[in-house]
Amino acid sequence: MNQLPIVEVLPQLQAALSATQIIIEAPPGAGKSTWLPLWLLKQSTIAGRIIMLEPRRLAARSIAQYLASQLGELPGEQIGYRMRGENRVGKHTRLEVVTEGVLTRMLQADPELSGIDLLVFDEFHERSLQADLALAFALECQALRDDLKIIIMSATLEGLALTELLPEAVSISSAGRSYPVAVSYQPRNQHSRLDEAMGRAIVTALAQNTGSVLAFLPGEREIKATLNWLTDKTNADVELRPLYGRLSLTEQQAAIAPAVAGRRKVVLATNVAETSLTIDGISIVVDSGLERRAEFEPQSGITRLYSRQIGQASATQRAGRAGRLQPGSCVRLWSQEQQERLAARRPAEIEQSDLAGFALECAAWGATPEQLPLLTVPPAPLLAAARHQLAELGLLAGSQLTTLGRRVWQLGCEPWLGQLLLSAQDWQQKGYKGALADAVYLVALLEEGRWESGPLSGQILARQKQLTTQARRWFTRLSAPESRPTGQYVGPLLANARPDWVGLQRQQYRYGLAGGLSADLPQTSPLLGKAMLAIAALGRNDLGVFIQAAEPVTLEQLQQYVPARFIHREQLSWDSDANRVRAERQWCFGQLILRRSPLQKISPEQKAGCLLVELQRRGWSALPLDEAAQQYWLRLQLAGQKLADSGFVPCDENTWLAEAEHWLLPYLTGLGRWDELSRLNWSDIFKSRLDWSQQQLLDTLLPGAVTLATGSRARIRYRAEDDPILPVRLQEVFGQASGPELARGRVALVLELLSPARRPLQITRDLAAFWAGSYQDVKKEMRGRYPKHHWPDSPATTAPTRHTKRHIKH
Repeated sequence: MNQLPIVEVLPQLQAALSATQIIIEAPPGAGKSTWLPLWLLKQSTIAGRIIMLEPRRLAARSIAQYLASQLGELPGEQIGYRMRGENRVGKHTRLEVVTEGVLTRMLQADPELSGIDLLVFDEFHERSLQADLALAFALECQALRDDLKIIIMSATLEGLALTELLPEAVSISSAGRSYPVAVSYQPRNQHSRLDEAMGRAIVTALAQNTGSVLAFLPGEREIKATLNWLTDKTNADVELRPLYGRLSLTEQQAAIAPAVAGRRKVVLATNVAETSLTIDGISIVVDSGLERRAEFEPQSGITRLYSRQIGQASATQRAGRAGRLQPGSCVRLWSQEQQERLAARRPAEIEQSDLAGFALECAAWGATPEQLPLLTVPPAPLLAAARHQLAELGLLAGSQLTTLGRRVWQLGCEPWLGQLLLSAQDWQQKGYKGALADAVYLVALLEEGRWESGPLSGQILARQKQLTTQARRWFTRLSAPESRPTGQYVGPLLANARPDWVGLQRQQYRYGLAGGLSADLPQTSPLLGKAMLAIAALGRNDLGVFIQAAEPVTLEQLQQYVPARFIHREQLSWDSDANRVRAERQWCFGQLILRRSPLQKISPEQKAGCLLVELQRRGWSALPLDEAAQQYWLRLQLAGQKLADSGFVPCDENTWLAEAEHWLLPYLTGLGRWDELSRLNWSDIFKSRLDWSQQQLLDTLLPGAVTLATGSRARIRYRAEDDPILPVRLQEVFGQASGPELARGRVALVLELLSPARRPLQITRDLAAFWAGSYQDVKKEMRGRYPKHHWPDSPATTAPTRHTKRHIKH
């Protein structure tokens, strides 16, 4: 133990203990988790208790047991540990290894942490949500106690802004202890099955190397699939062991225990084995390069689990597991080029998690997240969604906890599950016997996470014995006697706690949800055909949102148990089939319309408002503009581009639509059908946006038509992305050197010269050049076709005319 690298920095650490904040960077194998805590226990400057935070339950338990064994003790003597549902702490315990929620609750219960001299945050680079929150609370605790010390330990500081958060902290860097690890890259075909690719790589690694294998996979499903693939493809002397968070304690301990003498071990693990844990005998790592991440969607309330590539820091950590005890090798199932493109680190949980529980903890602390010294500011959309959820559940009023909110916070579970439990307790007291037992067993099932696609009530009743231990804990927390579930309250309880996830069948597999989403049932689900569902879990894949866990519920049950969620509303909407405004009185559960009846009395202004919304939805191109209106609009746009110095502003279709309430709504009053829009004089409506002087200036500088020298009126044709064009008979511009001037010469006018029959002859921007050039060719062709019209040899000096030769002679 004295040879561990962390020993080399003890003089620095000894001196740093006079400070209150210390940052230690030490890679795996340095001894920061397995040796440093024991050294800290011996320091005279730390007379009180030490609390060490470990992000993962398995690591917390294993480290506490290891530290205790180094003192020849069992956990619960000088070294102890605490986590949810498990406590090994005695009256003589000085060092407690705790999981995240435990530390947060300790701080909430005693903001001064009486009797505690040192907080140690281990593996802080994992950036869990609770670790970030606990550190923020601890820093505020330090403001009350200048003798409280905080040590933050991380395998890497890259990408962490700890020195910005803690500018006065003493930073210490230790080398790791590791043996050489030979890294090889074997990119897998992305179309191949992951279990087969991993299995083949593991079998090859076993054949080419000695020692045991640690294989990293993204999740439980992939671990089980790879385990099945390997079962009949490995020798009898190879022991296959899974390792993930939901395994029992016995199974987890079997995975990290040394292999039996004469045998080798293959441990198939999630990133639970990435840091902290040392598994004896491991000298080979096979890395899929994937991990399972949870990302919360604030718009839908869904937390989506998906597999993503790990970051470079994780890849380094994983490879290092092969060299903890001896030289090793690491096989990566991706290319070296991909390795160079990996992100530096995984995102912090606070950047992509459901923050409802986080916001509840902050409110209980008496601060908003914005007021706390957090390493990462929570994204505004996630925080807004969390506050909305808490307010909808009746747990938060502004930034303050309600009475119900404080009761839910005291339970220490997800807010909506806490609301479900306390609602059931209230129902039980009102005479609904069995409601509390249904809630307790439902929460036990959901927290375990092992549900099937059938009704949840059936699963609760079928697995009552397996769920008893977890259920007993909740009965104790609620100070209620144990009782058996009935299953009859599961649907109403879920509807009350997750009202936005109540579903009404729309099609065979599809349900509309009260929050506005649509979700599909798997085609093999036993719930198919149920008219209404109270949903406990939703997921999302490439095909959309799907229902993971639900319970049938009836309208009568909702009316009886959740009456406050029903509303009557008068709704104006657009009837796409009839192409008109539809007014009706609706009876709704959230956004689910359960009953409709026509609404007879509707004001002209209400109709107009609904028509305007539909017009804005369809967009500018849907406006029934006649030619005159389109030309006026194009003139307005051109004026905005070329005549800004004359007071004209840019005209943008989207901007005008967004402002339509001000300039268009008065003209829509009383209208309720789409075809009525074509009766409007859109040119006059557009013109009304200009004052009288601007109207006159537009007609002068960008007129709709011009008077020619012959007295004829010729209309200008304005175009969206080109210069305007003036169609004019060729004889009417004889003697002219150029066309009329537009916008003080800032806009070029294209002349479209026409035959006597108004057929296009020539397009020109330079009339003088036309007379001197191609006119002669036009004259030859036209003189034969139109002999009664004048085709002079010198058009540039001939008077313009709109008459034939006979009329000119007279």
